[in-house]
Amino acid sequence: MADAGDLYLTWRWTDDSAPAGVGVVPEEQVEAAMSRFAAALPAPGVAGGLEAALTTGELATVAAENALAQYLSSVFLPYNLAVRLHELYVRGVRPHIRIQPSPRTAQLPWELIAPDPDVRLVEIADVSVLAPPGIVHAPARVARSWTDTRGLPVVAVLDPRVPGFRADSALGSVLGRMDSAAAPLAALVAGHAAAGRLTPPVADPAEAFRRTDLDRAWLSRALHAGAARLLYVGHVTAAAPESGRSESATLHLSCTAASAGCARAYQDHRPLSARDLLLGTHALAAAPDSIARTGPEIWPIPSRVALIACESGGDLRFAEPLGLVAAMLTGGAELVTAGRWPLPTDLAFHRFAGTPDTVHPFQEAVCAIDSAHESPDPVLALNAWQRTHLAAWRETGAVEHSPLIWAAFATVDTR
Repeated sequence: MADAGDLYLTWRWTDDSAPAGVGVVPEEQVEAAMSRFAAALPAPGVAGGLEAALTTGELATVAAENALAQYLSSVFLPYNLAVRLHELYVRGVRPHIRIQPSPRTAQLPWELIAPDPDVRLVEIADVSVLAPPGIVHAPARVARSWTDTRGLPVVAVLDPRVPGFRADSALGSVLGRMDSAAAPLAALVAGHAAAGRLTPPVADPAEAFRRTDLDRAWLSRALHAGAARLLYVGHVTAAAPESGRSESATLHLSCTAASAGCARAYQDHRPLSARDLLLGTHALAAAPDSIARTGPEIWPIPSRVALIACESGGDLRFAEPLGLVAAMLTGGAELVTAGRWPLPTDLAFHRFAGTPDTVHPFQEAVCAIDSAHESPDPVLALNAWQRTHLAAWRETGAVEHSPLIWAAFATVDTR
């Protein structure tokens, strides 16, 4: 897709089984559709913005969400492509659609759209996002192969404590108290620990959460020691698209303000920016050229990365996508799963949507992504999880099965 006033779309079949195609969507239709969709998303910084998304927004009820999905399909799915997909569906063939979105459409969940009231795209196709070719083919990029590294540890950064911020503050806990062995994420940690594949190693699953030692120096050491995957669950501060500075997106670890980095410090904390991960100490004026190192040299990124945080995939909304996803791919990742929009926590579901305390939609999403990243094909595994929740959403209408969670994640793939 390409933004040029109107939205231009092209598609091709890699096996040449059908003709390629071109489509165009008038600018006013694109703006209206994306504005309507954005209005249904959680808006944590707006009074009532999170509660509305979970209770009265178009993604909160089955009927309204289905109408929205059909509308988005009518705007963005070209007729000739829809016809071909239907022909394959009738034959029992599920193709893999790799999408390269334009900045304006980066938040659009293609898995969700409904070419027919009873059919979603994720039911008739597997869906992933194509990594920007300029990043994939960068001369300095050294990709790490899952085949070669799959037996190495999982580096897990799970709800780290951000210095200077209380658990109930803006950069506080995203998971809440994890003192129950029955919690889905506690079971996940216990499984990795029992297999000897968890970094940091823990004797009790509760020790993996809300740690104070998971800063950028620790992350560098952990990645240099060898890793198959990076699993991050916490806070991301996305750069505003109008800023034009996707490299300003930041990852919040346990780094104090004394940590050297490009992002400005506030209170006693300096976040790790995409600029740091890309340029390393070359971006710091105080670093002598003779000892400066690039970001990938400091933080060698493993084959598969999960960035489970609000708008962690926000760099796709920029004409120059140089945010956290790009930094992970540049650092060596083959694929990255990240969030398209602000993610409701389990506490938000309990407090605003009235879901039972035993229901953990956010934790279960983390577990699903973690499991998918252990599978031979993470894209197919994650799409299968999405289809499971879609079926439950239709059957029960329970908000914990809403696309607010299962459609929030995009897997950016270099393959």
